[in-house]
Amino acid sequence: MMYRVMIIDDEMSARRLLQASIDWISLDMEVVGEAASGIEAINIIDELRPDIVFVDISMPFMNGIEFTQLATKRYPDLMIIILTGFDDFEYARQCIRLQVVEYMLKPIVRQEVTEVLTKIKENLDKSNIRTQEIGQVITPSAIEQITQYLRDNFTDSNINLTSVAQHFGFNSSYLSRKFKQETGKSFVEFLIKCRMERAIGLAGTSKKMFCTADAVGIPDPNYFGRCFKKYMGISYSEYVNSHSSR
Repeated sequence: MMYRVMIIDDEMSARRLLQASIDWISLDMEVVGEAASGIEAINIIDELRPDIVFVDISMPFMNGIEFTQLATKRYPDLMIIILTGFDDFEYARQCIRLQVVEYMLKPIVRQEVTEVLTKIKENLDKSNIRTQEIGQVITPSAIEQITQYLRDNFTDSNINLTSVAQHFGFNSSYLSRKFKQETGKSFVEFLIKCRMERAIGLAGTSKKMFCTADAVGIPDPNYFGRCFKKYMGISYSEYVNSHSSR
């Protein structure tokens, strides 16, 4: 299997160098995306679903440590490699307290990066073998159980791929692939479908949008509004108006 890699660095030259200097294919890895800041990375990480992240420690607005704190709460299995141009012990000490697999000084050395990635690949391979062995037993009905779990719990705003994977004893990347393979929908698409079907029913009663959003597990009305319009093709208010006039 191919492991997904993300590179976060505010220097484009550093991102390009890392991409070009490593033989990703031989490591069964692919660079699926990059970001120029921690804030940009946090906004796209759910879409990219990386297994491994390289992150520069010194970036404006949100540095590597702040990104790591947020990212590992969302994805506990994420493998993070901190990059820095500063040989600073205090920065290193802060990183040690976080879920970081390696701390590397810039400019990067190809041999060192390859060695680190080889070790990470071995750990990921072992983890996926264990997950598949478990899945081959909790497999014919596992996804059915998970879809039912989502139907029963979609109103919980904290539910996500990682939390469900942990609940059922799967690696999140493995579950993501398996879910799409068996249902034809991504995990997020299925979760949004559950929420939007309930939202349609509530909209038919002329319920305020912020109330409906909260009731279906999306407490951010703006995000809910975008989801509803994408799912239905019209805005929530347009849907409410069209049904209230009947």
